[in-house]
Amino acid sequence: MSGSLLGRRLAPIAVVALIGLTVLLVAPARPAAAPGSAPAPAAEIRALWVLRASLASPQSIAQLVDTARTYGFNTLLVQVRGRGDAYYQSDIEPRAEDLEDQPASFDPLAALLPAAHAAGLRVHAWVNVNLVSSAFGLPTSPSHVVYRHPEWLMVPRPLAREMADVDPTSPAYVGRLARWTRTQSDEVEGLYTSPLSPGASTYVTDVVSDLVARYALDGVHLDYLRYPDDRFDYSRYAMAEFRADVLPELSDADRQRLDALAVDDPVAYADALPDEWSRFRRARLSSLMMRLHTAIKRRRPDALVSAAVAPDADEAFARRLQDWRTWLDTGLLDAVCPMAYTTEVTTFSRQIAAARSFAGTHAVWAGIGAFRLTAAETVARIESARRQGADGVILFSYDALADPPRSRDTYLSEVSRAAFADAAGSR
Repeated sequence: MSGSLLGRRLAPIAVVALIGLTVLLVAPARPAAAPGSAPAPAAEIRALWVLRASLASPQSIAQLVDTARTYGFNTLLVQVRGRGDAYYQSDIEPRAEDLEDQPASFDPLAALLPAAHAAGLRVHAWVNVNLVSSAFGLPTSPSHVVYRHPEWLMVPRPLAREMADVDPTSPAYVGRLARWTRTQSDEVEGLYTSPLSPGASTYVTDVVSDLVARYALDGVHLDYLRYPDDRFDYSRYAMAEFRADVLPELSDADRQRLDALAVDDPVAYADALPDEWSRFRRARLSSLMMRLHTAIKRRRPDALVSAAVAPDADEAFARRLQDWRTWLDTGLLDAVCPMAYTTEVTTFSRQIAAARSFAGTHAVWAGIGAFRLTAAETVARIESARRQGADGVILFSYDALADPPRSRDTYLSEVSRAAFADAAGSR
């Protein structure tokens, strides 16, 4: 039975390849940039991941732009969708709670873009795709996706049987997911929507499409485009999607047997068909990647599409169900950003070298966990990434490096002098 389903499980990836390449081929050229717009891409991307808190006021935005320009960076990846909320004008998602003290007219992304472009910085909108809520502080807005569509939330295997009997419209549904997730906070960042839900995939695609339609972005950076781990998604809605997907390939006897088991065991189909279950989840995630790529390129053909990924491709594939090598092979990513946050320089070099070998003609931007490193260690990672052929580096994060106890005039100045000495404006 497993072998007979293999062709069907691989078919969605072929569709991803065809559509992704078609989008690239038919996308119309954008007009030349107007004076005062973003600069042409630098030979090396020198980027900062910027958490959403740094977009919460005009003053913090001005400080961000000044810091990035002063210390030789040329690209900002700014978190405009942190937890299913908007740090920009949106008719789909609620305004971020961090902006409550600002006037309704304050649009962080609209304020940042002209200031950054005038300073020679490119701006990529950093979008958390599937992660939509913290488990410790649930959203307050009743229009948030976790309340409007709790049935879209991923359910972990340990809760599958219990959650199958809970009405998702009851507060107990989200509450139980949040309580369990809090006990797993070392491994699970919060509540995720599921790429196995057609409604959830359409929703986040609409969010991204609306974002790129409104703003002249230089790129879109996709994060949390993965499962928390391979224990997800075992919701009863995901099980129904999987059953419908495999049903045409099952014999009547197998279907009857599994349906009988599923009366008392909501995960019977996944347990009986483990290989198909893994391929199904990967294929649905890759399909979401394709839909996001298409939405971005349709609106802004020249915008770069990048994704933050688990640095070990095999671990990403097996545990996160994130097949980023195929995303590169099929042209769905312009740049891959392995989050190589290890403190071991040898491991870091190996991870970036592997990503470079997988990427082919596509760019590799090495993600550096600078928040865990001294300035000298960060410089060593930058030099290592260059030796491995990376096309750029991204430091995580601006917020950790520019605020006390790490003063921007010490940490970033040291990194700038040692690694970006050629950059105009650096000290």
